[in-house]
Amino acid sequence: MTNSPAPTPRERKRWAQYLVNERAEATVYRRLAARRTGEERDILLALAAAEGRHEAHWLTLLGSEPVRLPRPNTRTRFLGWLAERFGSIFVLALAQNAENRSPYDDDPHASAAMRADEKIHAEVVRGLAARGRRRLSGSFRAAVFGANDGLVSNLALVMGVGATGVGSQFVLFSGIAGLLAGALSMGAGEFVSVRSQRELLVATEPSNDADSVLPDLDLGANELALVYRARGLDEEAALARARRVVEVAQAAERGVPYRLPTAAIDVHETVGSAWQAALSSFLFFASGAVIPVLPWMFGMAGLSAVILALGLVGIALLATGATVGLLSGGPPWRRALRQLFIGFGAAAVTYALGLVFGVSVA
Repeated sequence: MTNSPAPTPRERKRWAQYLVNERAEATVYRRLAARRTGEERDILLALAAAEGRHEAHWLTLLGSEPVRLPRPNTRTRFLGWLAERFGSIFVLALAQNAENRSPYDDDPHASAAMRADEKIHAEVVRGLAARGRRRLSGSFRAAVFGANDGLVSNLALVMGVGATGVGSQFVLFSGIAGLLAGALSMGAGEFVSVRSQRELLVATEPSNDADSVLPDLDLGANELALVYRARGLDEEAALARARRVVEVAQAAERGVPYRLPTAAIDVHETVGSAWQAALSSFLFFASGAVIPVLPWMFGMAGLSAVILALGLVGIALLATGATVGLLSGGPPWRRALRQLFIGFGAAAVTYALGLVFGVSVA
């Protein structure tokens, strides 16, 4: 029997880093669990227990608790900070991204079970994050994308108008007009979209118009089975269900019209409130659209106003892009830079057109 070679200082340092990261991740899951109840709480606690098993693996390899331990990596510390203060969907989205990039895949000292755990953890966190994303109403979506639309459209407008060489007051009025027109259009469009979707869902749900005639159906050959077949049941299951429903209906009190018990369906829970989505879209479009106009509102003009507007809008585009990236579980900075390039690209096009138009008018 041969002894394993003694670990190198570099390996021990890496194991110690894994150890503190596993402890910190377990703490994140426990903090999230403290803000949840029921099944979600149990799932998060189970994830924390799994991270504890991984911690024990590295502690065994190290032989004992190191005298000096490194700090958890920046990502894990940031997750812990978010979990302690917010416990929100953003934490799970970041954790999903982190679990997808496990360092154990390329580390021979990590067991196959640990590598498998990390892969499964990514899917578990994806499922938990998906629950949170579904709970986000249409108004939140309208808020994020409304703000981004306001930033890009009004920046492009003031850049294009300003490039023609008109006075700063005209640029300001154009920006305010674009803000109001865009915000009203976004709010109205969001209201119509959500209201239409709610009406479509209501039209799709089963009605109780035929409930009162259920007691009069022939128990042996009733066409209620066709209703259930139309809703997706196979013939045998549809016949069995139709028979049970008619038996209950015929045994019910005949003095009042019969009604099937129905489960309450909250359409607002499904697609959000039309008024809430419209108001959110209006306000956030306006909040985004006002940013490019701020330099002119405070009396600035010329190149300095343009540079400040680009800087302010750039920061806001990075923020909205990073938000979308966090919610999607992807790298936030990649989404942030994409938003920045798209917004500045649109502004560059309208600015170039404004220069051409200004020269042709002159």
